[in-house]
This record gives sequence, structure tokens and C-alpha cells, in this order.
Amino acid sequence: MRLYLMQHGRSKSKEEDPDRPLTDEGRSEVARVAAFFARTAPSEGIPIRHSGKTRARETAEALAGTLEAATVEEADGLAPLDDAARWAERLDETDEDVMLVGHLPHLARLTSLLLVGDLAPAVVEFSNAGLVCLQRNEDGDWALLWSVVPALLG
Repeated sequence: MRLYLMQHGRSKSKEEDPDRPLTDEGRSEVARVAAFFARTAPSEGIPIRHSGKTRARETAEALAGTLEAATVEEADGLAPLDDAARWAERLDETDEDVMLVGHLPHLARLTSLLLVGDLAPAVVEFSNAGLVCLQRNEDGDWALLWSVVPALLG
């Protein structure tokens, strides 16, 4: 099973817009990462789950627009301060690849929990529109396969 974790793209500040939609730069960064992922992703559709916050939903929709047959749905437990253990338990119950689009510190805590069994310290550095791929082996252990940030893609 592969787990793809993406922090939402750059968003407007609360002062600019309380809904915090993506900025033009954020949309551009998400588009670059989505194009990279489309070239490396498996051919079948990958379900994309997001927190429901505007910036995460827009990021998920941009990804789905680039990927074939991807489905996008809001999912609980992906807000910035939600308990990462809830998603770790859900992931234990499936073998299907999935992408989660969310926020810090939740994504960092989930990644640390899966890789080293503890919420802290952060073992992977996330960035806006950054994408991390983890893989679970037959024994149930997780490993980091790769990570990409928009700056690496030009």
C-alpha cells in the first residue's frame, strides 16, 4: 500500500480572506507537483481525501484534475490539530492506495507516527504543495519512498 501525503498549497492569510483559498502562486505550485505526480502515479485512480478547508479542497481538486479517475472527498480527522492516531488506525484497515491532502502539524505527526511510532519529533519536513510518498510492506511497517517540493520542479 502506498500513502501519499500532501500539504495544501500556499493560501491567502485570514486577514486577506477568512476562507483562505489558494493564492496564484499556490495554484501554480500545486499544478507543478500534480504534473510530476501524474507522470509517476499508478494508472488506476487514487482516492484523494481532504480536510474540507478551502485550501485543502482546492489542492485536492487541482490534483484530481490532473490525475485519471481520481475521486475527491472530504474526510474527517484531517484538520490541523486532529489526532493523527485516528488516520493511522484507518490506514491499518486498508490495503488500497490513498492520498491525504491536509495541514501541519497533522501531516507531520501522522508521518512520524507511521515511520517511527511516535508523534514527535517530526521526521519529514513538509512544505506548501509538497508531496510525500510512504509505503507499507507486508509486515505492516512503513517506509519513506520519496518526497518532492515545488522548488525541485522548477
